[in-house]
Amino acid sequence: MPLPLAYHFRDENLLRLALTHPSVSHESGVASPHNQRLEFLGDAVLGLVLTEKLYEQFPSLNEGSLTKARAKLVNRYTLAERARALNLGEHLILSRGEETSGGRDRASTLADAFEALLGAIFLDGGFAAAREFVLHEFTGAFGELAALALIENPKGELQELLQAHSPRAPEYQTAQIAGSDHDPLFECAVFHNGAELARGRGKSKKAAESDAALAALKKLRIPERPADE
Repeated sequence: MPLPLAYHFRDENLLRLALTHPSVSHESGVASPHNQRLEFLGDAVLGLVLTEKLYEQFPSLNEGSLTKARAKLVNRYTLAERARALNLGEHLILSRGEETSGGRDRASTLADAFEALLGAIFLDGGFAAAREFVLHEFTGAFGELAALALIENPKGELQELLQAHSPRAPEYQTAQIAGSDHDPLFECAVFHNGAELARGRGKSKKAAESDAALAALKKLRIPERPADE
């Protein structure tokens, strides 16, 4: 399946480099180009484009709120979702070991590839092309942020919303803990009246609960679009 990119590369070698995982060089034992330098470049471009957009779109927000909004957009799981939407995993160039260990769907690998792809677009077409690509990919995310008004206290907002109709408060449960001891990833679910509303992830239990509350608010506050829209 071809990459559904909203950009056409003039230099296909840059695209290939963006999709080349460092494991290829490590497995061969010979130094060869891979996507880490492009990832470094893409990370900077992504941060600049999103920062500019947030600054323009939310003029009433202070620095702290803008920083939180940007962090929500650029965390590795959000970037991995964007990479999956672009079908990057299927096109990654991996070592045999990385392939067999599930590298094509690993969040960190996909997030790195997305940033490397952006770095390649920047080199191939300049900042204007990179900016257009980022805004195209994140249009829906900006709409969600606007609809949620960048809530500072998602758990408190969710409790207030739910208790307007029921005396019961939402309950949070840790669904799983992945990653290593020094780099854990918590997944928490939020329930109300016995029904699961949403799940969230974070580097701590508190962060995962907050993310779950935000996801629940998004479901409850943002109406579903008709199928024909």
